[in-house]
Amino acid sequence: MSLGPRIIAGAWRGRKLAAPEGLETRPTGARARQAVFDILLHAPWAGAGFLRDARVLDVFAGTGAYGLEALSRGAAAADFMERAPGALAALRKNIAACRAEEACRVVAGDVLAAPAGAPHGLVFLDPPYGQDLVNKALAVLSARGWLAPGAVVVAELGPGDEVALPAVLAERAHGKARLVFGRW
Repeated sequence: MSLGPRIIAGAWRGRKLAAPEGLETRPTGARARQAVFDILLHAPWAGAGFLRDARVLDVFAGTGAYGLEALSRGAAAADFMERAPGALAALRKNIAACRAEEACRVVAGDVLAAPAGAPHGLVFLDPPYGQDLVNKALAVLSARGWLAPGAVVVAELGPGDEVALPAVLAERAHGKARLVFGRW
């Protein structure tokens, strides 16, 4: 396991996160994550205090950087979905390093076979590129009760990837990645 990204702001600012070795997990860069949280904190559609006390779902969680960043900035709870064994080990290590076990739950397994869940108001999806996993994941998560009505969905997409959201709120390019913000 190597050191990956850091928490950018909040209670755990500067904390290094463990990342699995190899190419199976692609941690989101600090610039892209900073852009996501800047938008969430300042966009008129997010509303003042949107992140504070939010229930967050980090899908294709990898190191858990999105969910842990949200918790560091005041979110109430975060659920993480991940299936890769190396990423799960790093994710659990990162949750423990932040002493966030009480605010976190890890759902180990394929999101396309997710169990029933509770509604979340903020959902991050950062899947492997080129596999149309965002749309498939959203369909499953919606059917299984993970998405609150009006939830804000943040999807990180690769070249050629698309997402079908009822309302697109913002879109930004970051290198090869494209960040799409939508309302469910």
